[in-house]
Amino acid sequence: MPLRWTDRLALAEEHHWRALPTHRPRLRAGWTPAPPAPSDPPPTVPGPAALAALYRQLRKAFEDGKDEPGAADFYMGEMEMRRLDRRPGRSHAERRLLTAYWALSGYGLRASRALVWLGIAMTTTVILMMLWGLPTSDPKSKVTGTLPAAGQAVNLTVDNGDPTLTGTTHDHLTGKRAEKATRVVLNSVVFRSSGQNLTTAGAYIEMVSRFLEPVLLALALLAIRGRVKR
Repeated sequence: MPLRWTDRLALAEEHHWRALPTHRPRLRAGWTPAPPAPSDPPPTVPGPAALAALYRQLRKAFEDGKDEPGAADFYMGEMEMRRLDRRPGRSHAERRLLTAYWALSGYGLRASRALVWLGIAMTTTVILMMLWGLPTSDPKSKVTGTLPAAGQAVNLTVDNGDPTLTGTTHDHLTGKRAEKATRVVLNSVVFRSSGQNLTTAGAYIEMVSRFLEPVLLALALLAIRGRVKR
């Protein structure tokens, strides 16, 4: 459940649809039901598909009038109705994508939500790096070769060992390792390799971080841009 609700402009028809008895009580809270209709049977309440079209028309009208702050609430309503549209034949992948977009950044309108997710992702990555990503010590270079006779060329091979992780979980949670892990994560946010020797698990953790965290940063910047324009 959301931690707190924020106000937005909403059509009366959306209130009536969300307050229908077919929805669970906790989802109907705060929404105004339709007034009793004198006709029998009562008129049909518009569903998400019709409401999405209405919100889209209102949004476009405000955007054409260069009133982007006024269009923001109608954009939110349009996206909400698209996310909640459960008509047969609707793409489940699209609904999942819209749900993720809503949860991560409020459709690009909630900067605080995106920044919180970015902070959680970075903190989680730092902890994972400290536990399994950073080796106990940097691997030492090893030089191997054959000692030649006098006057012959020297042929040597320099080999770097694989990073290894030893010790207990308590040994991994140190200030020095936290500083190294933080540098790795901060570099990952801007799609740049840290250059730090990592274990195999650490390399995969960094790859996931280099994909996920810049996406969250981009969503936060998009939401901040929208907030400034409003």
